[in-house]
Amino acid sequence: MSVETFVKDHFRFGSLRVTLPGGRQITAGDGAPPRVAARLKDVATVAKILVNPALGVGEAYMDAGLLFEEGSIYDLVDLATRPEGPGAIRPRPGPLRRWATRWIQEGNARRAAQRNVAHHYDLSADFYRSFLDEDLQYSCAYFETPDASLEEAQLAKKRHIAAKLALEPGHRLLDIGCGWGGLSLSLAAWTGAKVDGVTLSREQLTLANARAEVAGLASRAQFSLTDYRDVAGPYDRIVSVGMFEHVGRPNYRAFFEKIASLLTADGVALIHSIGRAEGPSTTDAFTAKYIFPGGYIPSLSEVLPAIERAGLWIADIEILRLHYAETIRHWRQRFAAARAHWAQTQGERFCRMWEFYLSAAEVSFRNGSHMNFQIQLTKRKDALPITRRYIDEAERALAAKVLRAA
Repeated sequence: MSVETFVKDHFRFGSLRVTLPGGRQITAGDGAPPRVAARLKDVATVAKILVNPALGVGEAYMDAGLLFEEGSIYDLVDLATRPEGPGAIRPRPGPLRRWATRWIQEGNARRAAQRNVAHHYDLSADFYRSFLDEDLQYSCAYFETPDASLEEAQLAKKRHIAAKLALEPGHRLLDIGCGWGGLSLSLAAWTGAKVDGVTLSREQLTLANARAEVAGLASRAQFSLTDYRDVAGPYDRIVSVGMFEHVGRPNYRAFFEKIASLLTADGVALIHSIGRAEGPSTTDAFTAKYIFPGGYIPSLSEVLPAIERAGLWIADIEILRLHYAETIRHWRQRFAAARAHWAQTQGERFCRMWEFYLSAAEVSFRNGSHMNFQIQLTKRKDALPITRRYIDEAERALAAKVLRAA
């Protein structure tokens, strides 16, 4: 495929001008905004993009082989994935490649799982503080109103989860993939539950325990460096937010069987994860190599059979369609504001990697088929009320309680 064919096939909307090595220019699109003018530095960059666009575009930007004279990397990725157009830079993999990728990349045995988590989450907490909300929530927020701030939307997400868990004082709660402890600490403070948070990130563990001490919650919220497969129950409630993407398809059945074995007879679990609406696929090459090795975004058609085989009831499924697009928009803007500092301390290539990752991630939720799902699970069909009214009532009560405490 020639570079001209590639550009014209993948950019039919907006206004794109690409300057090739040697000065020849290619234009594509329908002339509408946004306007993007990019320059490819050398022949090697052109070849890299044509051979593997999903990886090549990101690496070309990281290595300064893809330069912008007008517009930004976000604008370019946005144009490439506009819903009216072809929809994606990368082709869909065939069945054999999907099968091979599943077992090679997603096995996530204990040592590999910890290594993969450390790759992403053991960056300094100060780095994540520079673009996350004050509570360090590194997952999809819940925008109750279009003009909600990131802090308000992340607080609303925690209330929404707490309401679905129907927590009561004295409940034992397991938080699988607890991050820096923000959700665990909020649930312990709001509901009187006793929380065990588990993570595979040493950086996250250190900060979570320190935050528990400062908040005076160390006796009710405890954190450990533990693989979920090694946890001993029982628990009245289990929550997992933004961790299921690291489980890997070969482990789905074992994951939900573990949930079932840990829950009490009238227990409730809530799994919050990124999902894909187009069906099973593979992790894109750039994300797998640079961002989340071993990670995979599941489709519901892959998840639900594993839940069924574990003998769990699906009490509720909620799809959050555009909430993560808005969440990442805030992260991307905050990262841009802190960029100069990270360029000085971590280097330009590091910043470009994160710019590409955040841009591609936002666009995948805004233009593509990515979304979030929350699946509520029980062992008994009568473990929760039979309508959703209790969720709204609990959220309002929690909002009032938090407001009074403030």
